[in-house]
Amino acid sequence: MTFAFVFPGQGSQSVGMLDKVAAHPAVRATLEEAGAALGQDVGALIAQGPAEQLNLTTNTQPVMLTAGVALYRLWLAEGGRKPDCVAGHSLGEYTALVAAESLTLGDALPLVRFRAQAMQEAVPVGAGGMAAVLGLDDAAVRAGCAQAARETGEVVEAVNFNAPGQVVIAGTQAAIARACEVLKAAGAKRALPLAVSAPFHSSLLQGAADRLRAYLQGVAIKAPQITLINNVDVAHPTDPESIRDALARQACHAVRWVECVQAIARAGCSTLVECGPGKVLHGLTRRIDPALQSFALDDLSAIPSLQTALA
Repeated sequence: MTFAFVFPGQGSQSVGMLDKVAAHPAVRATLEEAGAALGQDVGALIAQGPAEQLNLTTNTQPVMLTAGVALYRLWLAEGGRKPDCVAGHSLGEYTALVAAESLTLGDALPLVRFRAQAMQEAVPVGAGGMAAVLGLDDAAVRAGCAQAARETGEVVEAVNFNAPGQVVIAGTQAAIARACEVLKAAGAKRALPLAVSAPFHSSLLQGAADRLRAYLQGVAIKAPQITLINNVDVAHPTDPESIRDALARQACHAVRWVECVQAIARAGCSTLVECGPGKVLHGLTRRIDPALQSFALDDLSAIPSLQTALA
């Protein structure tokens, strides 16, 4: 059976998220490798928190990368075969690149920490934000954002196309507030600000993208050994320079997750496996394409049924 692994991004983290698998040799080795690369006890941060530290963007991004790679290595160590395709939501794309052997974990961890710092510093804390919009199609959300931007003279854009009728917008606080009013008037079931510290993936993060582009020039990247669908273009670049370019642009462009899942299905994959803490992507897959089989691999107990399904 042809199948894909997909990796979650920021927001799926929680204290103790690897407790059920922490004793597994593959997970222990990954946590030790991450600790050496970052110069901090990553295993303790994941196991004990505190949540305030775990949820700091500069910790969350490397921690989620570590957790996704740990669970992927656990899958391989338990006899699971490599997927035919990989993708990741926002930050999860870096986990996918490690799984595809395009990036090493040792290089990816400082890279995503730098990414987190650049994204956080691009806009002063409190100046920008994000909001979730439910119950409107993509075109209506884009139109509402365009109206709010015109009326406020500030930036607000659709930045995460997560599932049909589920879009996240980002921009300045004033433009976000106006966009929520416009979108509710247009029929949105909900338009609620999110508890995030920056307008991620919006054009306000162009400065972060520029910093990331410069940093990426010093990072060793190889051609992926597994087909990888990226967020920014819904394409599968294979040469290192194209991958660097896509990663830089991803910081200030929308995450096209619905299209990524559709592209995976068109590539012939009948099953998607979310590999990482939580089950956010597992739920989105069911909404995007109910014909796809969807599994969540977040602990050892999920492996036997998944191996049976993929046999």
